[in-house]
Amino acid sequence: MAAKTGEAAFMFVLFLVSVACQAQLSPTFYDTSCPTATSTIRRAIRRAIASDRRMAASLIRLHFHDCFVQGCDASILLDETSSIQSEKTALGNMNSARGYNVIENAKTEVEKICPGVVSCADIIAVAARDASAYVGGPSYAVKLGRRDSTTASRTLANAELPAFFEDLESLISRFQKKGLTARDMVALSGSHTLGQAQCFTFRERIYNHSNVDAGFASTRRRRCPRVGSDSTLAPLDLVTPNSFDNNYFKNLMQNKGLLQSDQVLFNGGSTDSIVSEYSRNPAKFSSDFGSAMIKMGDIGLLTGSSGQIRRICSAVN
Repeated sequence: MAAKTGEAAFMFVLFLVSVACQAQLSPTFYDTSCPTATSTIRRAIRRAIASDRRMAASLIRLHFHDCFVQGCDASILLDETSSIQSEKTALGNMNSARGYNVIENAKTEVEKICPGVVSCADIIAVAARDASAYVGGPSYAVKLGRRDSTTASRTLANAELPAFFEDLESLISRFQKKGLTARDMVALSGSHTLGQAQCFTFRERIYNHSNVDAGFASTRRRRCPRVGSDSTLAPLDLVTPNSFDNNYFKNLMQNKGLLQSDQVLFNGGSTDSIVSEYSRNPAKFSSDFGSAMIKMGDIGLLTGSSGQIRRICSAVN
């Protein structure tokens, strides 16, 4: 009984710490200290996506990969040093994560007007929201006030980032450990409608899986042979690859998910009904995506005097 009481007390303390951290975040956090921060970030993000439409998906993914490792603390932006194992070289990021320079450019612009005020972690969060909105996806109120980490962990990144070959239960478990529900997971996955994947990540699916549309597999094999072309890119959504819409879910219902980790969301499992709902109701998907992004942005926060405000996003002060 004493052990159970102690465990309950510990969980309650964790709850209070979480609530306290979240309470310090607010969409108006910089209204006094740097009132033009978000508009300055928005301009930088729009310029980047205007010159490279694929950057929208990359910035949303960057926020996701940051939050899943140590929390939303911009650890993903830190370069390798004698004391830092950069997450950029983790298996889930190496030769695939993009947008580091876009965040750095936005940070440079913000530093010109408000030096040492706006965190890189907040810039990543705002960039993801602005990227979504720019390509027709939802806009939502980003809570601000995060601080930047002084450490990174390639080991944690390798252990905690979802992989393209995972099954449904494994994915649900990963998201639950971060405080996200299965519905949050499916909603967040909808941003894959903008993404691209390298041939080696979907070769097994288009050649050896049974739950794949035959015509779809045939089309995908043209750019992804059985041997070679490992890094050749292919859009996850062939129909509207540059627009944020609900076509991703319609594809899954037709067995046209390119990655195994996508198709498992609609394969006779517990998330089938959510995929079906989003395929019919784009407004519900849009609303849930925004809510899930806000919720994800609360993971593992550094606030108050924790961490620091980096002057350069790729290095600690």
